[in-house]
Amino acid sequence: MNCGEGIDTRQVDELFINLDPIQAGGRLTTDAMKAVLAYGDGYSVCDNCVKPFRLDHISKPPLADFHRDLADFLQMDVARLVPGARRGFQAVAGALVSPGDPVLLTAYSHYTEFLSVEQSRGIPFEIPADELHIITPDAAAARIEEVIRTTGKTPSLMFVEQVDYQYGNLHPVAKIAKVAHQYDIPVLCNGAYTVGIMEVNGKELGADFLTGSGHKSMAAPAPSGVIATTDEWADKVFRTTGIKGDLTGRTFGIKEVEMMGCTLMGVTSVGMMASFPHVKKRVKEFDRQLQHVNTIVDALLSIDGTKIQSEYPRKHTLTRMNTIDSFDKVAKTHKKRGFFLTSALRERGITGILAGSTRVWKFNSYGVSKEQADHVARSFIEIAEAEGLTITG
Repeated sequence: MNCGEGIDTRQVDELFINLDPIQAGGRLTTDAMKAVLAYGDGYSVCDNCVKPFRLDHISKPPLADFHRDLADFLQMDVARLVPGARRGFQAVAGALVSPGDPVLLTAYSHYTEFLSVEQSRGIPFEIPADELHIITPDAAAARIEEVIRTTGKTPSLMFVEQVDYQYGNLHPVAKIAKVAHQYDIPVLCNGAYTVGIMEVNGKELGADFLTGSGHKSMAAPAPSGVIATTDEWADKVFRTTGIKGDLTGRTFGIKEVEMMGCTLMGVTSVGMMASFPHVKKRVKEFDRQLQHVNTIVDALLSIDGTKIQSEYPRKHTLTRMNTIDSFDKVAKTHKKRGFFLTSALRERGITGILAGSTRVWKFNSYGVSKEQADHVARSFIEIAEAEGLTITG
């Protein structure tokens, strides 16, 4: 089967248990798959678009309602769809950061957060992590003081990850935001790995801005995401155009500048909306997913020499393992070298771990069933035993 000349049909999630770190939360629901077929044409949501010609005002399909529902879901005041969390970073930095402004990020900030600062010509300063790979309020306070002392300016924005992409650790965003607000620094909480995965209350977190990724964590087609804010900041980040053509005198209604007008024109918006009822339900069942990931981690830790680099027990399903003293020792003499592990997993119907990884690697078990988690756990132990590694658990 193929999707046209040279384009194979993708059947990864149909044929395997997929542990890919960035794909687990983005698997489409059946309803989203239907939306892909029905709304795949580029401007499909524009059939019933009337004045003021803006995505968040379209009532059929019910995108206007969806925008309001998203804001409620995140416990924020206003929300907009964007092409991925990164475009939320870009919108906020574009609205708040002026050239030369210091901007706070963390040691685990995503590269797109840095790019949004660079595009706005801000100057990035990182908050360091502690020895447990956690960003602490004390570290945030110390870095703020240092930046003010050395630059003479208060940072115009702080980025902080609720769960970071390197270790999958859960950071104390509410306490960090409280520190930032003591200096009147607005806070953008990056929820790319949490919004749509676990329950997130933006106001409880103290977030002035909250981003989510549709294609990473909300069972939506790519590129899709959400940026939400409070009434205090909505007029600034969602400001409407005031420009006018000098020859024609043209104006452009209430198009939003940082959104570049409409954002998600077709299948991305409707696919995200189609999955939303399922997403609202699944965030309430996150504890079950934590049980599954800890089943897998416990099995790995029973293999002598294996270590976990993420916090443990796990508070999120994205996990970083260190197998330098276990699987990597096997790789040094195995005929397949470092590829033996992913090859052995694939033979057991498991994929998604970076091919050739036997030193430090990540996996994300989000969405697996208990039976699948048990199979993955058993598979790691079977592979270890077959290669002569000691099981201590």
